[in-house]
Amino acid sequence: MSSIMALPPPIRLTVAERVRGLAALGAARLVLARTRSRPDSLERALRGYAAGARPAGLPEAERAWKVIITISPRCGGDTQCLIRSVAVALYCRAGGTWPTWRTGMRYPPMQSHAWVEAGGRPVGEDARNIATYTPAFSVAAESTSNTNGA
Repeated sequence: MSSIMALPPPIRLTVAERVRGLAALGAARLVLARTRSRPDSLERALRGYAAGARPAGLPEAERAWKVIITISPRCGGDTQCLIRSVAVALYCRAGGTWPTWRTGMRYPPMQSHAWVEAGGRPVGEDARNIATYTPAFSVAAESTSNTNGA
C-alpha cells in the first residue's frame, strides 16, 4: 500500500549517532542480503543479535528511529519498513538494548509490514494502523525460543 506521509523534520545528530546510524543501515542491508529477506532466516539472524540484550526503552527506540530516518529519509517511507525496522533494531543493539522487532500481515487486501516496539508501543508508527496487522514473526530482547504467531 502506498500513501503520502510526512516525515518528521530531520534531527541534529552527534558524530557518534551519525556513525552508529550509518553502521546500522549498512549492517541492515547486509543482514537482509544474507538472509535474502526470507522471514524465517531473518528472524533467526535477528534472534542471534538480540541475545543478551536488555529491552530497549521507548525514548531510546524513538531516538534510534529518528536517527535512521534522518540519515536515510528514504527509510521513512512506507515501502522501506523492513530495512528501517532492522536498522533501528541494530542501532539499539549497538547500545546494548533491543526493541521488539515484528513483522505482520493483514487481509484484505494482503499486506505485510515490519516495525519495532518498545514498552509495548510501536515506534514511529500509528498504533491504530499497527493494530490492524497480525504479528507473524517477533524477536524480543533475550529471545531464545521460536515466537512465531506471537
